[in-house]
Amino acid sequence: MMNWNKLISTKRFGLEHYHNEKEQDRTEFQRDFDRLIFSSPFRRLQNKTQVFPLPGSIFVHNRLTHSLEVSCVGRSLGNSVAKLLHTKYGAELGENIHEIGSIISAACLAHDMGNPPFGHSGETAISSYFSEGKGLALKELYGLTDSQWNDIIHFEGNANAFRLLTHQYNGRRKGGFVLTYSTIASIVKYPYKSDYITEKKKKFGFFQSEKDDFVKIADDLGMICLDEYKYCRYPLVFLVEAADDICYEIMDIEDAHKLKLISNAEAKELLLSFFTAEQQEKKIMHMDMVKDENEQIAYLRSSVIGVLVDECSRAFVDNEEAILSGTLHSSLVECVSPMVKSAYAKCQDISYKKIYKSKDVVDIEIAGYNIIYTLIEKEVDAVFHADKAYSKQLIARIPEQYEIDNTNPYNKIMAVLDYISGMTDVYALDLYRKITGMSLPSL
Repeated sequence: MMNWNKLISTKRFGLEHYHNEKEQDRTEFQRDFDRLIFSSPFRRLQNKTQVFPLPGSIFVHNRLTHSLEVSCVGRSLGNSVAKLLHTKYGAELGENIHEIGSIISAACLAHDMGNPPFGHSGETAISSYFSEGKGLALKELYGLTDSQWNDIIHFEGNANAFRLLTHQYNGRRKGGFVLTYSTIASIVKYPYKSDYITEKKKKFGFFQSEKDDFVKIADDLGMICLDEYKYCRYPLVFLVEAADDICYEIMDIEDAHKLKLISNAEAKELLLSFFTAEQQEKKIMHMDMVKDENEQIAYLRSSVIGVLVDECSRAFVDNEEAILSGTLHSSLVECVSPMVKSAYAKCQDISYKKIYKSKDVVDIEIAGYNIIYTLIEKEVDAVFHADKAYSKQLIARIPEQYEIDNTNPYNKIMAVLDYISGMTDVYALDLYRKITGMSLPSL
């Protein structure tokens, strides 16, 4: 069973030889949070699609606002769990148990940083180019191993986030962001390499290029090893996942209401279903104190998030033994009380039918797929045929931090994926237009 005193670690990836317990105004985990907030990859989330197309006259969530909200909810979850664990164990767990809220809030900031432009359609475009497009020939042509090929044909934003945080890019320092082991481990929802994915579980947590880095962190934290490069989840992952689940589902309902994909009455009915009849009467009374429909929905959304934070916190502590022994295989939102679980399921059902399959969402997915697919095709061809005149022009645009001149074919491909996955939607669209001749720069 995993041990809390070992799980909460201030050791920094890449700076292990400097590790010591320092007394500072900011804790090590608060420093993680600040380091992420001020980073360029985090700022670029502002121009990455969350669900709906980037805003026009009506503001909806992008990856940046989503990550900030997830971080706030994650901090509340972490603080609540820390209090409950302290009540349960007292001083036995040590001072660092009070830092769970800070760890979760930092990890939540980073949880989407590995996602390519245009969300899941960007991931699909990358994978499809190699699994069924022109990139299919590269495996045999350059002798990539099965494991390396699995990474590429199942490109995963979660694994890419781990790479982004830990990889030493050209000219950068060892250890990447040099975050604490606890913060890094908290974002790895699928703690195994791509060789372990199945038809039902198509996600994984780290690429071949970072597999030994993950093992180093996991073993130091005392995570349970199931097989080579396969571990049980780090306990705090459940809280990061819960914060994401809460914000993703409930905030999408609010956005859909603003965009009139669901009616005011339907949004109210969905959000009020999280409460008992007696509680609903009080919520309606408070809600009717304002007449603006968007503000009414915002009030109910806030109340629902409060309910889910309390429910998921209790679910974590109630299932603590299963979490620490690696035997809990469901998310925390699946462990809440029946009424809340049923209400959440209703939101999921409506989201799938009326939001994720709406025309605007599908249109941006189609466009995004074609944009990323074309960029992958052009850039991969350029780095493998760098002597061609057109290749030289494309390569000249790639920042020096990306190792496109690496002699290892796998590393060369990963460098291209680093470059493209780091783009914003706006940058990717602009580059696509220029590459395809649809637009020219101003002269």
